[in-house]
Amino acid sequence: MTDVKDDATAGTESSPAALTDDPPPPVRRRLRVVTLIATFGGLLFGYDTGVINGALPYMKDDLGLSPFTEGLVTSSLLFGAALGALFGGRLSDRRGRRKNILMLALIFFFGALGCTLAPNTEVMVVARFVLGLAVGGASVTVPVYLAEISPAEKRGGLVTRNELMIVTGQLAAFTFNAVIAGFGGESGGIWRWMLVIATLPAVVLWFGMLVMPESPRWLASQTRYAEALAVLKQVRSERRAEAELREVTGLAVADERSKAGGWADLRTVPWIRRLVFVGVGIAICQQVTGVNTIMYYGTQILTDAGFTSDSALTANIANGVISVLATLLGIWLLGRMDRRPMLMIGQLGTTGALLMIGVFSVALPEGTPRAYAVLAMTVTFLAFQQGAISPVTWLMLAEIFPMRMRGFGMGVCAVVLWMVNFAIGLTFPVLVDGIGISATFFVFAVLGIGAVTFVKLHVPETRGRSLESLQTELQARYTRPSDPAPAG
Repeated sequence: MTDVKDDATAGTESSPAALTDDPPPPVRRRLRVVTLIATFGGLLFGYDTGVINGALPYMKDDLGLSPFTEGLVTSSLLFGAALGALFGGRLSDRRGRRKNILMLALIFFFGALGCTLAPNTEVMVVARFVLGLAVGGASVTVPVYLAEISPAEKRGGLVTRNELMIVTGQLAAFTFNAVIAGFGGESGGIWRWMLVIATLPAVVLWFGMLVMPESPRWLASQTRYAEALAVLKQVRSERRAEAELREVTGLAVADERSKAGGWADLRTVPWIRRLVFVGVGIAICQQVTGVNTIMYYGTQILTDAGFTSDSALTANIANGVISVLATLLGIWLLGRMDRRPMLMIGQLGTTGALLMIGVFSVALPEGTPRAYAVLAMTVTFLAFQQGAISPVTWLMLAEIFPMRMRGFGMGVCAVVLWMVNFAIGLTFPVLVDGIGISATFFVFAVLGIGAVTFVKLHVPETRGRSLESLQTELQARYTRPSDPAPAG
């Protein structure tokens, strides 16, 4: 595939939405507040997926978990997230991004409460599934909301603030796990205190979103142009808001005429089908690194490497710290590097780190040297994953789809992402039990090589375009001469 970046960038620079006049301070503050409140959905995503890392060893004793039920408790959230991503994307396209986030805040609250009070494995699995519905819905809706409300030149930084909040949530989970374990010792039920903390940011998200605006692009897609302009004026200068609305409105009218969006387009519109294939591939590449084996089972990996249980909980905080620092670096790099090279570098780095974890697990004797060598490689792995792969993945999935099917298209990709995540979370303990930790990480290294190949061959560049000009470019890129003419 040829790179059409130069032509697209030139077109973007002359378009109305490319105006970059500096908005007044109240407008800049409003955009920061909107970003902060919305990304509490990412904070909940991170905490609820990361807390199981430290809670699981204590839960295992209290609930009598086997390796299979241990994987089931972990992965039931991921299965729920797959469904939440699919239906969350559709609902956000139909009902609006803001209303969807409000509903997700309630599901986060009651799901976390259900996990905290679960009396047995069966109830825990159901509660984790419900919590997963919110995690999956947030993984789709929040990045799309941020992408649609952000100025083109700031979109990379603002959308990846959500990724920063995800890893901050995971760091908070790891830290609270270690602190609660330190105070609670071996007392029964301390994992319940680890889980209940997640109800607090859910309350903040719900009350915060009550006073946040709807996505202006979603409002335009519903022909509510006056409301869209009012929202744009909250987060842009007046001159730029009016120019941007003209561009958004033109594309909304074209989408309405072609009825872009939904399952029918996957069957009847070839360029959208090809674009969804690329999005699904990006989603799979993010997961086959095995990142969530570190996020969910990091404490056990470090224990197997030679740390004591308490030391592993404390050492695991290093994984959370490096994730936050790497994401901050990734946000900085996204303003200076193209998306595609970052994705390539991240895949190469994670594959090398996984290979070394497998080598150290075989070559070094059990004890302190092996423990610290494995910790060093998990930290290196997370630096590449959270600094490059994860922020670029969620950003590109929020960018590449047409306006009227942005939630749906991202939802389809997120379903695949979460199902791969589910499969890895369910089978990882079984694989480790069956073939050993080193062989398991060698498997992930091989999958990483496949991911590098896919990115090189199929992933387009998306930096430096407005969402509208990017849609035009990608339609041209993935349309072939033999395709049928569009309807209307």
